[in-house]
Amino acid sequence: MKRTDSMTRLANGLWTLPLALSLAITGCGSATGSDTPSATATEAAQEEIAADEGEAEAAQDREAISDDTDNGHAVAVSGEEASYDAVDVTKTGDADGDEADFYGTNAAVYAEEGATLDLDDVTVTTDGTHANAVFSYGEGTTVNVSGSTINTSGNCSGGIMVTGGGTLNATDLTIHTTGNSSAAIRSDRSGGTETVTGGSYITDGTGSPVIYSTADVTVSDATLESTASQGVVVEGQNSVTLNDCELTADNNTKNSDKSDWYQAVMIYQSMSGDADEGEASFTMDGGALTNKNGDVFFVNNTACTITLDGAEVTNQDETGVLLRAAAAGWGSEGSNGGHVVFNMVDEALDGDIVVDDVSELNLYLSENTSYEGTINADNAGAVYVEIESGSTWTLTGDSYVTSLTCDADAIDLNGHTLYVNGEAYDASSASEGEAIEFTLSSGSGMGGAPGEAPGGNGGPGGEGGEPPAKPEG
Repeated sequence: MKRTDSMTRLANGLWTLPLALSLAITGCGSATGSDTPSATATEAAQEEIAADEGEAEAAQDREAISDDTDNGHAVAVSGEEASYDAVDVTKTGDADGDEADFYGTNAAVYAEEGATLDLDDVTVTTDGTHANAVFSYGEGTTVNVSGSTINTSGNCSGGIMVTGGGTLNATDLTIHTTGNSSAAIRSDRSGGTETVTGGSYITDGTGSPVIYSTADVTVSDATLESTASQGVVVEGQNSVTLNDCELTADNNTKNSDKSDWYQAVMIYQSMSGDADEGEASFTMDGGALTNKNGDVFFVNNTACTITLDGAEVTNQDETGVLLRAAAAGWGSEGSNGGHVVFNMVDEALDGDIVVDDVSELNLYLSENTSYEGTINADNAGAVYVEIESGSTWTLTGDSYVTSLTCDADAIDLNGHTLYVNGEAYDASSASEGEAIEFTLSSGSGMGGAPGEAPGGNGGPGGEGGEPPAKPEG
């Protein structure tokens, strides 16, 4: 940083004054004599000058790398080890969708063919269509990036991204994307692994969740915020795990006409071929999730496990629900519901749960969880509820479940009626039931799914019809 004030000019010897004149100026306005600067003030000024000069020198030492071609890279590493430190990378230029999204064309920083790329203290700025910032492509390829800042402004331009089985490890990043379909933490066809620790991740565009996962994504001790889109989207047989994260989602703009609802976390299968069919998962261990508009969770055309363990969940939209498992515009009509294992562990949660007539739910309350809400008020889908000793469910409306396992007095009817397989339950006696074994039809995103208690794995299978348009992450 260059300083042009008088202190810098004095330090550079551009202004020199006789000592007496200097003292007279310093003492202007004093009736009792001259005031000389204290030793402490002088030392502070000298330290400030030295710090500014150090910053300027450091800025001059940074390398600048840029690329303005369509389909090009500013930094590209293939099949070798490389490292960059204190580098400013800029990228303009455009690319077509599939080549960029699947294979990394036009990414500012790109690694492939088993390369290992280490990045520290870099800034990456992109302004182009399909101009992802940092991209790891292919099995055996690893990108490690730390202490860095990423900004993308074009559409379809993610922050950090893996495809084809690549690996990306990120620590203490600041990422801000403003374009549409530009997730901060992004993946696409054939996925990979992304591990993120610390940092801040913000998205402003339509169809730009903070995390779009067709991979295995783990984020710890980070701040995540979306201002127009879902906070997290998981597609197909993939996962997102949040450990002690602060997630805020304000999904207020539609990216597709395939769903009528807004949500903080969406789990689905598009049938586009970008994500393997199978059981998805979303896990939140500690931390906080704040939803500003619509529902907290939405599951469609797939089976999944949702686990909340000691996480604080707040829905600021009083008209939204905690969980909606329902058909939408993806998959084959009549078999494209949501099939959910929902684990509430050490939780205090409220909000209704909606399960439509092509959807199913196995709900588990454990480790002193307290839940308040209405489940399946329309008596549409199949629902099993299991309440571990010490946990409770308080009804806020009439509810309908297919089967129930709980101790006596685990449920507070609160003036409402709970129907278990069509019979009113008085809550004074224990109940013993069985979990639902999910049976998914062709076109539902899976050929099989777990119906047992948490932990089972579903297998791939089923065939979708004509793939609908994918809402890009």
